[in-house]
Amino acid sequence: MKKKLVVTIVAAVLALSALTGCGDKKDDSTITVAASATPHAEILEQVKPILAEQGYTLEVTVFNDYVQPNQVVESGEFDANYFQHIPYLDSFNEEQGTHLVNAGGIHYEPFGIYPGTKSDLSEIADGDTIAVPNDTTNEARALLLLQDNGILTLKDGVGLEATVRDIEENPHNVEIQELEAAQVPRVKDEVAFVVLNGNYAMEAGFSVAKDAVAFEQADSEAAKTYVNVIAVKEGNENSEPIKALVEALKSDTIKEYINNTYDGGVIPFE
Repeated sequence: MKKKLVVTIVAAVLALSALTGCGDKKDDSTITVAASATPHAEILEQVKPILAEQGYTLEVTVFNDYVQPNQVVESGEFDANYFQHIPYLDSFNEEQGTHLVNAGGIHYEPFGIYPGTKSDLSEIADGDTIAVPNDTTNEARALLLLQDNGILTLKDGVGLEATVRDIEENPHNVEIQELEAAQVPRVKDEVAFVVLNGNYAMEAGFSVAKDAVAFEQADSEAAKTYVNVIAVKEGNENSEPIKALVEALKSDTIKEYINNTYDGGVIPFE
């Protein structure tokens, strides 16, 4: 009876081990990454042969939301994700109690000022209207870009928390029209200029390189802040597979691919 009980317990343990993967050693030659479809997963596809030469297999899974990619990295199901910028990562950690860190900045998607009824900033006239996104993050980026191009001046120190209430000097008496981000391109025929982030610009048929009258530079405060990163669970940022992944993403080959593919809508981060 005792022998039968021991056999039963052993069988149960083995079955549980098979279901949970207990005792399995993770294959360090496989790197699993959760990513957004565009441009992140597309860029990762170009990285696969680079990593293969180093003995790594890169497995990319596309997610259509901004929650699951962080959850699966926190749980250890995935090694890393590639879809988010640092402010979102920090906010997610704070709200969800996760322990994710930046393992390397890869690219940024620049804000641009695009033509509306006027095609050059030198044409700006007294009382002209410029449409900008109304959410906190994007409005600040838009206002900083307008400041960088001499349209207005913001109060000292407001940085990426700037709103229209922080405009200190407005020599052209420009009216800032605040709209939900997706609505901004729809008023381009009614305002002098529109300020858009990368994805909405592309959806509106704008090319950063060909159509923007001005856009965020690589050394701008916004570019440094909103760089898209490889995120991993804290403690894994210096592992050899993750360092190989980041190095491959920052290689000249991938920089060339980004520059040739996205027409200025995605820019490698130095």
